[in-house]
Amino acid sequence: MTCAGGTESAPRCPPATVTRERRTTLLTDDGVPIEARYEPSPTPGAEPSGTLALVLGHGFTGSLERPALRRVASAFRQRTAVITFSFRGHGRSGGRSTVGDREVLDLAAAVAWARRLGHRRVATVGFSMGGSVVIRQAALYGTGHGANEEIRPMQDVHHGGRTGRSQRCTAPAPGDAPDTASGPALDAASGQASNTASDTTPGGPPPVPAPGPAPDAAPDAVIAVSAPARWYYRGTAPMRRVHWAVTRPAGRLVSRYGLRTRIDPRGWGVDPLPPVAAAPLIAPTPLLIVHGDRDPYFPLDHPRMLASAADPSSTELWIEPGFGHAETAASPALLTRIADWAAAHT
Repeated sequence: MTCAGGTESAPRCPPATVTRERRTTLLTDDGVPIEARYEPSPTPGAEPSGTLALVLGHGFTGSLERPALRRVASAFRQRTAVITFSFRGHGRSGGRSTVGDREVLDLAAAVAWARRLGHRRVATVGFSMGGSVVIRQAALYGTGHGANEEIRPMQDVHHGGRTGRSQRCTAPAPGDAPDTASGPALDAASGQASNTASDTTPGGPPPVPAPGPAPDAAPDAVIAVSAPARWYYRGTAPMRRVHWAVTRPAGRLVSRYGLRTRIDPRGWGVDPLPPVAAAPLIAPTPLLIVHGDRDPYFPLDHPRMLASAADPSSTELWIEPGFGHAETAASPALLTRIADWAAAHT
């Protein structure tokens, strides 16, 4: 066999890495078109061609073209190639946001694209909502010890392990005080509504099926920045504002026309696997958890819960003094350290 061709029984040889910027539309496994952009590093002495690429997952209401993500991508490009994309319901991507649930399919499509472009090593870097997505995607698609045995049973149960509740997921998470005045309980990352709002469609979209190990879509390292540990968190004023934006019709209008973010009003029919339950399933893939001590959305118990749940032999926790939240607050120095960690741990 030569590298010129390829058939189902005789696959192509690994492609040479693309050396110029490229834009495309990716199609997820559930048929959602996702806008994506590939940028090789222009810096002499950066990661050699064909090795590492960083795939970035933005936060809620972000997108490929948002200035904050462009700044992060520019900083990372000084070290290596970068892929940015817009999650479903954001920017020019299709579909509607499920705020951390089916977004794992968007990330999987982007990681697989990096492989097709010739990169042998791929690290995922997620911010806020994107941080929860990179953790969950690595558990669902990776080759860790729990990928086959534990994911599917956890996704088959209702209400995320809570007892005495209905399937409609209206209770706050364990440890959170009930807050009936604020409406339905939400996703910790950004407030995805459960199925209780007056304008929802009964029964949300089905949970993401557990695909098991998928080498093309599995990352070689995972970096979660400003990520939540659990669903239904609303202990801070910013998160309560996000709850309003997602659960209320007026809030969804503001999100759609003011923030270019289209939210699925159906909510979750079944709770997705929470990040704290996904974290231990990632090993032996290296995991870096980065969080600021001035994060206005998620206090420090979130990164500490993630680090405590994950395998200590393959996990690092950075608590950054003075750092706020996600891509908007990440300094160039922090981004450089993150890129260097990815290069060293893939």
